[in-house]
Parts: sequence; C-alpha cells; structure tokens
Amino acid sequence: MDLTTTLQIVQNWPLEDQVEFVQRVWDHIVESGWQPSLTNEQKAELDRRLNAYQADPTQVFTWEEVLAHLRRP
Repeated sequence: MDLTTTLQIVQNWPLEDQVEFVQRVWDHIVESGWQPSLTNEQKAELDRRLNAYQADPTQVFTWEEVLAHLRRP
C-alpha cells in the first residue's frame, strides 16, 4: 500500500484515532533513534537563553512554579 492510499484511509478514521495513530508513529520514529536537527533559529534561541541564564542564574523558575502559574485561574 502506498503512502497516498494509506493517508486516504487514515483520513476517514475518527479524529481521535487519527491523533493516536500519529502519536504512535511519532513514538516509533523517536524510539528508533531519529533526532531532528535544530534550525539556526532554534540554536540562536537556545544560545540566547543560555546566555541570559549565565548572566543571572537567579532569574529562573522551577518546574513546580511554572505549573502553578499555568494552573492559576
């Protein structure tokens, strides 16, 4: 079965099944060891964040603080 035919079949599934299918495929890809390359923009953002942290390591939030902030009404 070719990719186009497979996609047409999957598109006829309920949305929840489509999402589960995509998640399972993605998990399989990651478990096989594939790692995407970072874009130049992503590398620049990581460098910016690292530099900001190194300039003032006190300006950070714990994961618990982030979650508490997100869960506030």
